[in-house]
Amino acid sequence: MRVFLFVLLLLARPALAAEGCHADVTCQLGDRSYHVLTPDGWDGVTPLPVLMHFHGWQRQGTLIVKHQRISGATRRRGVLLVAPNGERKTWDFWRPGSKDVAFGAAVLEDVRKRYPVIEDQIFVSGYSWGSNMAWRFVCERGEGIAALLAISGTLDQDETCATRPGEVRQVYGLNDQVLDFPYGPGGDTTWPVKLWRDAMGCGAGEARGPWRQVEFLTLERTVWEACAHGRVSLDIHPGGHFITHGWIARQLDELLGLPPSYP
Repeated sequence: MRVFLFVLLLLARPALAAEGCHADVTCQLGDRSYHVLTPDGWDGVTPLPVLMHFHGWQRQGTLIVKHQRISGATRRRGVLLVAPNGERKTWDFWRPGSKDVAFGAAVLEDVRKRYPVIEDQIFVSGYSWGSNMAWRFVCERGEGIAALLAISGTLDQDETCATRPGEVRQVYGLNDQVLDFPYGPGGDTTWPVKLWRDAMGCGAGEARGPWRQVEFLTLERTVWEACAHGRVSLDIHPGGHFITHGWIARQLDELLGLPPSYP
């Protein structure tokens, strides 16, 4: 009986490994593609949280599955990393109705066919141009998305979003020279998440003070928890346009109820 059950488990495993679709090797989806990276030590059966990360301008998913500040975080925390490839290495996020939103949704559906997914632990992330795209995605297909993890990029704060994720977490550098920090009226530094504070019906924010993952970079966090729906947090730092050291790792630790760790 035990041998029979073991054979059944093997047959039930996703066909992805047999197809060679993993890490550097793309998963084809029509005329588009994406990358996946399983976490360290995964047994091939246990359901997984998912982080779908949109790459920056002129990048591809091949970078994401090797990037220690992204894949290094997911691999160590039991999270399946999904990295869609933008056409011409960019994304269409400027207006509602982007075909890249539909593509992102199709990627998640394809992932569900290949892997056992924990449905209430699907996170969407992005950096720079990819952060803008992640905003657009959850603005239109945010139902069922547990959290948006956005790095150095937003949409205009007067956008009207049809949907919202369960939670929004944003990080931005005050000295960003690529996508300028979006100060609000009077130099308001909470402006980068105004859209989501309004959409979620949030009251006053609470300053949580400084924190760091590495000694050379201190972040200041403001959190809005008195919301009609969900939760919003904003981390700001004095640096520029980069994927913040350990930021994705810390967000996943908090969202998954894990002890904070680095990397």
